[in-house]
Amino acid sequence: MTTQSTNNTDSTPEPALDTVAVLGVGQMGLVCAQILATAPATLGREAPEVRVWGHSPEEVGRLAQTRTSDRLPGFHLDESVRICLSAEVALAGADLAVSAIPVQHTREAWTGLKPRVPAGAGVVSVAKGIEHPGLLRPTQIIAEVLADNPDAAPRPLGVLSGPTIAPELARCLPATMIAASDQPEFAETLQSLFTARWLRVYTNPDVLGVELAGATKNVIAIAAGILDGLQAGANAKSALLARGLAEIARLGAAMGASPDTFFGIAGVGDLATTCFSPEGRNRSCGEALGKGQLLEDYLNATPFVVEGVETARAVRELAGRFKVEMPIADAVYTVLFGGTDPIQAITRLMSRDPKEARVR
Repeated sequence: MTTQSTNNTDSTPEPALDTVAVLGVGQMGLVCAQILATAPATLGREAPEVRVWGHSPEEVGRLAQTRTSDRLPGFHLDESVRICLSAEVALAGADLAVSAIPVQHTREAWTGLKPRVPAGAGVVSVAKGIEHPGLLRPTQIIAEVLADNPDAAPRPLGVLSGPTIAPELARCLPATMIAASDQPEFAETLQSLFTARWLRVYTNPDVLGVELAGATKNVIAIAAGILDGLQAGANAKSALLARGLAEIARLGAAMGASPDTFFGIAGVGDLATTCFSPEGRNRSCGEALGKGQLLEDYLNATPFVVEGVETARAVRELAGRFKVEMPIADAVYTVLFGGTDPIQAITRLMSRDPKEARVR
């Protein structure tokens, strides 16, 4: 059984990391930098040196000048965070790198960053998606790109996930996270680094399950948004969430993840937040499709990356590879890429043969 644990804040060990580089200046990158710079003070601890780098010099330059971002209205980045125009400067001597880079760009970005990553520095990903066509999770991509000497000690790798809508984190609203790593000490270090009075962090050794849950819920959230766009009602949306969770759990079990992960905050918790939050990117994309907007037009108009779109391709291929039935994910794929009208897709789901209600 996969366990989730959380330490009492009075006994949580001090993180042995002095310098953290946050790679990516999207919503989650900015929020992570803010948490790392300010959360320790809420617990009477010293914060690490936090550096931020992004691939766009123009965007990073504006951030350096104003400490604000159009991506997060009302947000002001703490003055202690060092904003770097150069990845080399951001990563120099870093003990930990936080990868806040969209999944479909992770391989390209880390290929360029590889020569600058200090040997032995840990890496934690906060991205939620599956690479297409590679079908790899974020930590798998990073591990493959960095590919250290096989005789060297394994580089610490982990993932932060859970019900973490970035604008709410930016406002310091109560929240929980999962810090997952197959190295328990590294998971505990991440737990300590990101814990705040308003943010509770649990550990979990099931990296596969946590990353898979975070990725696949984005596809289900697109379907939830489509229902919102069609004004299908709360009954339909709640049923979608329940059956979507069943699909996610079936795929996870087939791939070797712990079923318990999908019934915790990294699974059902993250799924519920993404399906119901008006600030969820994937739900918002689905809502636009339900109202008749074309996918290409929506993606061209939004300033955000909608991870669930490309992940829908990857999930469909994984379902086929592992012989798992995922009718909701398949319906989302046909709406996104098969020209299926959203109403027609919902009708097909509702007219499927009656079955016994089973989750696993």
